[in-house]
This record gives sequence, C-alpha cells and structure tokens, in this order.
Amino acid sequence: MSDDDARMDKDKPLYVISVAAELVDMHPQTLRMYERKGLIEPSRSAGKTRLYSQRNIDQLREIRRLTQELGVNLAGVEEIIKLRDKLDALQSNMERRIGTLQGQLEDRMQTIKGALPAEIKDLAREMANEPDVQDEVRRRVAGVDEPDTD
Repeated sequence: MSDDDARMDKDKPLYVISVAAELVDMHPQTLRMYERKGLIEPSRSAGKTRLYSQRNIDQLREIRRLTQELGVNLAGVEEIIKLRDKLDALQSNMERRIGTLQGQLEDRMQTIKGALPAEIKDLAREMANEPDVQDEVRRRVAGVDEPDTD
C-alpha cells in the first residue's frame, strides 16, 4: 500500500458518532461540541449523519490527551491545532523546495559532467602548445624527475 493509499484510508469516513464516541471514551455531545468549536471536522453522509474517519479518531484522542492529561483548555487546544497545522504546511513546503533544489543541483551536475571531457581536451590542447609544458612532458616521458637547471 502506498503512502497516498494509507492517507486516503485514514481519511475514509467510517464511524457514526456513537461508535466514534465509544472508541475515544467520550460522550457524543462532547464530539458535537468539539465540532461546533472547529476542533474536529467529521464528514457527512447524504443524510447529514456525521461520519468520523480514523484521522478524526486520532485527533479526538489527542484532544482528550491535551485536555485530560496535560490540563490544556479548549482555547489552548485550538491554538495547538492551528500551530501544528501551520508547522505541517511549512514542513511540506520546505520538503517541496528541497526536492526542487535537489533536482536543479542534479541537472547542473550532469551538465558539468557532460562539459568536463570537452574542457579537459581544450586544456590539453592549450598546454600542448606551450613550450615549457612540452619540455616537461618530454622530461617525464624520458624518466627525468627534475628539470635541468643549466
């Protein structure tokens, strides 16, 4: 299963409010209140029945953890959710930008690699026309390490 499939499965509306409330050990009225406050957004069926996804269940569990275990009030929970959403959006944007830059860098590296042999040939031609370079090459081919200092 791909990441996109897993993401879609987590967003698939599955549970009516009574089942969702039981799964997270909350009263259905609490889920309705969280929806009114904008903390959770369940899907709706054609008949307007609330349907909760696994992602919604996870969100409700996190809201319960924040309020009951950490003592955060609902206004604080709302701010935490907004900040997390903003952080997730920034991270996605950064990952996209990094991917773009990596692609550009790879393209440039390929361009440089392609041009390198031609540059080496040009440099070799230039050096071959220099008298000092020709002498050095002859000495090295002859096995003489040091240039003559006459």
